[in-house]
Amino acid sequence: MYTLGIYIYIAFVKLAALFGHRKARLKLSGHKRIYADLSERLNKSTEYIWFHVSSLGEFEQGRPLMEKIHAEHPEYGIVLTFFSPSGYESAKNYQNADVVCYMPFDTPLQASCFLDIVNPKMAIFVKYEFWMNFLLALKKRSIPTYSVSSIFREKQVFFRPWGGFYRKALRCFTHIYVQNSLSVKLLASIGIDNVTVVGDTRFDRVAKIREQARQLPLVEAFVEGDKKVFVAGSSWGPDEDIFLPYFNARSGWKLIIASHEVNEERLKNIEEKVKGVCVRYTQAAMDEVRAADCLIVDCFGLLSSIYRYGDIAYVGGGFGVGIHNILEAAVYGMPVFFGPNNKKFQEATMLKECGGGIEVTSASDFADKIGVLDAHAEKLKSVGEAAGKCVSENFGASKRVLQSIGL
Repeated sequence: MYTLGIYIYIAFVKLAALFGHRKARLKLSGHKRIYADLSERLNKSTEYIWFHVSSLGEFEQGRPLMEKIHAEHPEYGIVLTFFSPSGYESAKNYQNADVVCYMPFDTPLQASCFLDIVNPKMAIFVKYEFWMNFLLALKKRSIPTYSVSSIFREKQVFFRPWGGFYRKALRCFTHIYVQNSLSVKLLASIGIDNVTVVGDTRFDRVAKIREQARQLPLVEAFVEGDKKVFVAGSSWGPDEDIFLPYFNARSGWKLIIASHEVNEERLKNIEEKVKGVCVRYTQAAMDEVRAADCLIVDCFGLLSSIYRYGDIAYVGGGFGVGIHNILEAAVYGMPVFFGPNNKKFQEATMLKECGGGIEVTSASDFADKIGVLDAHAEKLKSVGEAAGKCVSENFGASKRVLQSIGL
C-alpha cells in the first residue's frame, strides 16, 4: 500500500506539471537529471557520505555536519539530495557537496538504482525524513544509516496503535540522534532504544552565520543615533499588524522590516502601514537612510547579518504556518518576539523557558510586553542576555554526532 501511494503521488506530480504547477515542473525536470548527474560527477575511487534533507530548513541543520566532514575528512565525498524544489533551487550550487540533486521517488526500483550508483559509506537523514523503501534498501545492504536532529511528538503516527508499518521505518536506522529527552522516552515506548540526545545542529549553524556576518554600511548609517532598533525578520502581513501599531504611536524607535516575501505588492503594503519615512534598502542613499524611520529590506540574503544591528527582534510566521528561524536573531543576544504558532519548534520552547523568547498573541499583548522592555533598560539587557546564553549553551551537536558515528 505504501509503494502504491508513492506511485499515486508520482502521477499527481506529473498531472500538476501538465497544468503548469511551477514546483511540480521543477521537480520533474530535476528528477530527469538525477542519474546523469550522479554518473558524471561521482568518482569511483571515492567513498561518499549521503545526506538527505527535505527542504531549506533541514539543509541548514545538515550544513554544520557536511562542513565539518568536508574540512576534517576530505577523503570522503558528499552527495546531497532534496525532496523539495524550493530547497533544491536554493542550494543546488552548494560547494561542500560533490553532487546536489533530488532524491529519487521512493520506490523499490529507484532506491536500488540510486544505491547501486552512489554506494554510500553511510547515509544521514535530517530531522523528519523517513522514506520506507530507501531505508529498507539501506538496511538490506548493511549501510549505516542515521537520523539527525530528529524530534518526536506523542501525536505522530509512530506512536499510534495503527502505526506499526511506520515504526518499521524507524527500526531501519543504525542510530537516531534526537533534540530532546521526550523523544527518547517516546521512542523507548515502542521498543526503540538506539537513541541519543545531542541537541539541534541548527545552533551550530547560527554560530557560523554569526562569525560570517557581513558589515552593511547602509544599515550602519540607518541605526546611527540614540534610538533603539527593532528588526522584524521574515514577516508576513499578520505579523506587521501585531507590531506596527506600537511603533506607529512612538518616535523613539527605528524599524527594519525584512518581509518573508519580496514583491512590489508586499513592499507597498508595508509602506502603507508604516507611519513615518520609509526607504527601501536597494534604492536608498546614505542621507535618505539616516533621515528615515523605517528601512524595508527589499532583497534576500541580508537578514542574518542585519539582526546584529538590532536591540529587539521579531521573527514572523507565528500567525501562519509556523515561526521562521528565531535562532538567527537570538544568537546576537537580543530578546526575540514571535507569534503563537510555535509549539512544534523546540528552539522556541527553549527560548521561552530561559526568558529570552517572548510569545505574543495580539497587538495589545505585544504592546504590553515590549513596553516593559522599552521602559526598563536593565530588563531589556537581561532578556537579551538570556537569549544569547540559551543559544551558546546549545552549541556542539554536530561534533557530538560525528564523534558518535566515528568521524
